Amino acid sequence: MSDYRPIDCGLHSEYELAIMHRTPLTLSWRGSDGLDHLETLLPKDLETCRGEEFLVLLNAAGEQLRVRLDRIFSAQSRLAPVNT
Repeated sequence: MSDYRPIDCGLHSEYELAIMHRTPLTLSWRGSDGLDHLETLLPKDLETCRGEEFLVLLNAAGEQLRVRLDRIFSAQSRLAPVNT
């Protein structure tokens, strides 16, 4: 059984807009490794797997990351903060 907690629909829409506009996000999140991360990433897609939602992103090296949406503390774009 997953401990995933769905995020607010408005926040989900803001992630979709960042993907559509190819807007880099400075993301702060807790990884599945239990460590906190802070990195500027390019959002590529949203995925659902086993009832959990993930933001798919590329880092500066071109590596793909998947971040579970309910583990994101904050996300800021160059335009405005994404309200987490």
